[in-house]
Amino acid sequence: MATLRDIKRRIVGVKNTQKITRAMKMVSAAKLRRAQTRIVNARPYVNKISEMLSNLATEEDMVTNPFFIEREAKNVVVVVVTADRGLCGAFNNNIIKEAAKYIDEELSAEGINAFVYCVGKKSADYFSRRNYNVLEKEIGLFSSLDYSSALKITDNLVPEFSKETYDKVVIIYNEFISMIRQKIQVQQFLPVPVLSSAEEKQVQHPNYIFEPDLGSIFNFLIPKHLKAQVWRSLLESNAAELGARMTAMDNATTNAQEMIRSLNLTYNKERQAAITKEILEIVSGANALKASS
Repeated sequence: MATLRDIKRRIVGVKNTQKITRAMKMVSAAKLRRAQTRIVNARPYVNKISEMLSNLATEEDMVTNPFFIEREAKNVVVVVVTADRGLCGAFNNNIIKEAAKYIDEELSAEGINAFVYCVGKKSADYFSRRNYNVLEKEIGLFSSLDYSSALKITDNLVPEFSKETYDKVVIIYNEFISMIRQKIQVQQFLPVPVLSSAEEKQVQHPNYIFEPDLGSIFNFLIPKHLKAQVWRSLLESNAAELGARMTAMDNATTNAQEMIRSLNLTYNKERQAAITKEILEIVSGANALKASS
């Protein structure tokens, strides 16, 4: 049975932990506000470029442009975006499980060679320790996330796809919905997905005069679209991580407060029992003295 000293020591330890979790929650909340602002600014740009590419793409582009041609998928790169640190609930576990399921059940089961491009220390640690073909590891990007990180990843993937080293590239990341909700996205990066012909028929587009020509504009937008897609996935994952960490630390702080309350109650009960025991011993001793006299 724990002594009063042990219980008191544990209360002090839980209070110290609570201070840490409360501080981490405040730091995550401050960073999350900045991350949300970056996403709000980036989303319209990324969506508009994707929409423009779909509108400008012709049937000839779909057949001749190497970034749009659907090849038989023999070698597929799966970019898994996780965090570099833990203490963010099930954020990392959920994305890793989804990526492993996609690789094992949809790629490897079909005889497709899967290569994992790890973004974040958690994904790198998981896939490196298991029997997966790890293509590249990007660790420490989220400590000072900037656009050059997206450029580096794009420059590593796009030339290899153009040389047909890989037939398909998929990005798996957590999309930021709210501070308490993230949604896992399995997004095809290459070949570039565009609106299907059936969808295009439902959308009425006005006639434009292009200067320079349509083909030049189309080819100019493709690299920007690819870089923007990677940049968005990094921003979304970063904000989702901060939201998950803030929620996890808030729950931890609340649980610590409940634990402190419970330990204080136990401490007071044990202390009262010790005092009662001492009183009984004193009374018993006094009665024994009276009886002997």
